[in-house]
Amino acid sequence: MPAISRARAITRTAIVGAAATAGLVLFAVPALAHITVTPSSAQAGSTAVLTFHVPNEESKADTVKVDVQIPADHPIAQLLAEPVPGWTISIKTVTLAKPLVTDDGSFSQAVSEVIWSGGQIAPGQFQSFELSADPLPQGVSSLAFKAIQTYSNGDVVRWIDLAQPGQPEPDHPAPVLTLTTGAATAAPAGAAPPAATASSGSDGTARGIAVGGVVIGLIGLAFGVLGWRRGRIAVRAESVALDLNGQAPAMAAAAKPVPQPRPSAPPAREAPRRKGTSNRRQNHR
Repeated sequence: MPAISRARAITRTAIVGAAATAGLVLFAVPALAHITVTPSSAQAGSTAVLTFHVPNEESKADTVKVDVQIPADHPIAQLLAEPVPGWTISIKTVTLAKPLVTDDGSFSQAVSEVIWSGGQIAPGQFQSFELSADPLPQGVSSLAFKAIQTYSNGDVVRWIDLAQPGQPEPDHPAPVLTLTTGAATAAPAGAAPPAATASSGSDGTARGIAVGGVVIGLIGLAFGVLGWRRGRIAVRAESVALDLNGQAPAMAAAAKPVPQPRPSAPPAREAPRRKGTSNRRQNHR
């Protein structure tokens, strides 16, 4: 195969490979398109700021309403919502059968639902909504915050499914906060701060898939650039070869050595004759 054809084949292969890996990256992104809560874990009985990350997974519609439900079986005495520009906050409460007693007093009502509406989350974007919980419930290992996402085209996605042990991850998992027990250990003076805890469960798996897709895409791009450079080198090499072939006869003639005449061999030397040889032969005859 000529060098130019090989170069074109390499370039086409590199482009196809880069496009395929870019497709893998695009397929990996939807794995992150569900509502999550950070931090993924917090200490029971402590005060925490819970951030709900709401991405838009539609391609032609805006998210216009987000409804987060607070567990009623493990109420939070004081739950405050941070204002979000462009959004209106609506809070629903329930009357508790038994008042909730904390260091700040006794509470007979608790927040059961927080609704953000009136704003827009465009396709390809996300919005964070924050709640301050004081204190987090005790005597329970986790809190599931079921969420409902409404789009401008009327679609409603219910993020209410709970993961079951030994079962695959549900299609629409609810944001889950893990509650830990025990007092936090103070770090020694001068010690480096502990590393942030990675999100667990489905959120960690989704991030792993997305990161893997990005890495594959970068590898494909590197192969594409390498194939393109090899193609250019091959084309240049063939061009140089064609130029040299056009000049080959003249160069060969110029470089051909001129034959030199061979020196003539010296005349053969006759063997010396001994004296008296001819006379003896005549006398013998």
